Amino acid sequence: MTTENETSLDKSATPEELQAVAQLHDNYQKICQQMGGVIVGLEDVIEQTLIAILCRSHCILQGMPGLAKTMLISTLSSLLHLTFRRIQFTPDLMPADITGTDVLEEDHTTGKRIFRFVKGPLFGNIILADEINRTPPKTQSALLEAMQERQLTIGGETYPLPDPFFVLATQNPIEQEGTYTLPEAQLDRFIFKIQLSYPSYENEIEICKRVTTEYSAETEPVLSGEQLIQMQGVVRKVPVAEHVYDFAVRLARMTRPEEGQLPAELQEMVQWGAGPRASIFLLLAAKARAILHKRYHATASDVAHVALPVLRHRIIPTFNAEAEGITTDQIVRKLIAKLRPDQSGKQRRAAVGSR
Repeated sequence: MTTENETSLDKSATPEELQAVAQLHDNYQKICQQMGGVIVGLEDVIEQTLIAILCRSHCILQGMPGLAKTMLISTLSSLLHLTFRRIQFTPDLMPADITGTDVLEEDHTTGKRIFRFVKGPLFGNIILADEINRTPPKTQSALLEAMQERQLTIGGETYPLPDPFFVLATQNPIEQEGTYTLPEAQLDRFIFKIQLSYPSYENEIEICKRVTTEYSAETEPVLSGEQLIQMQGVVRKVPVAEHVYDFAVRLARMTRPEEGQLPAELQEMVQWGAGPRASIFLLLAAKARAILHKRYHATASDVAHVALPVLRHRIIPTFNAEAEGITTDQIVRKLIAKLRPDQSGKQRRAAVGSR
């Protein structure tokens, strides 16, 4: 529900800001239209992936094999007119295989030997880290500096990465031999962990019709890198009311057992909660979602809508929760229900009216 305060935020926007929001919304519609020609369903997944890109962050897509994770990312990169690099993660992949390495060469004019740096596949705009959990932590950790600092330090030299830069990773949820759990520090760098489920009956029929015939869909770029950077700046300017900040921070803090705010039925279910980066990502993602829906203000409902992909990989359940089959998604849903974001606007107006 939109409050009077949030409506005033829209009215306070300049014509240039409102025009930028409208343009971004139109581009979003064009992207969704072209994606629909290649990908059947997955509208929420496409929206969440675009939100991550608009927030200048990274995300993980997790789902069973054959759910179009790789196709979704490669198709999206073709619509954004950015440099695309695909890295197939395997158990024998070494850090230098993705970052690059110094190569010893001989200068035939002088006869001297010199080192020349050969860039690895991380030097691109969109990096598809395919099956990221199939490579050991040593190689996974090579992504940390790239994801956080947008640079790589190799042999004492620092090399900036292209701008914009995104790591869109995929992983298989089935535990098999040859898979490695991602370190918590690396997981925290991903704004979203997006879950892909099986398609509906109708969508699977449509998938079969497309794949088993001569159906094809042509795509063309919608956004350039420069336009995307400008739109990332627009997201940062989206105003947020105080009660929305309050809701996002309280939601993140409620996941921490030491805060003592967990509901009674969840007190034995959470071992570790989300850190401050969760609060930041909740608000950034809410801003980006608001713009995609042609609004120049973020609401508590926007925060609630992005809470699952933001928090599901930042909450570590206890053994009791795992034994009872309680997932992090169920924990987040219960916390959202306790905070009742749909009532935030009413509570805010009641507080203002009582002054």
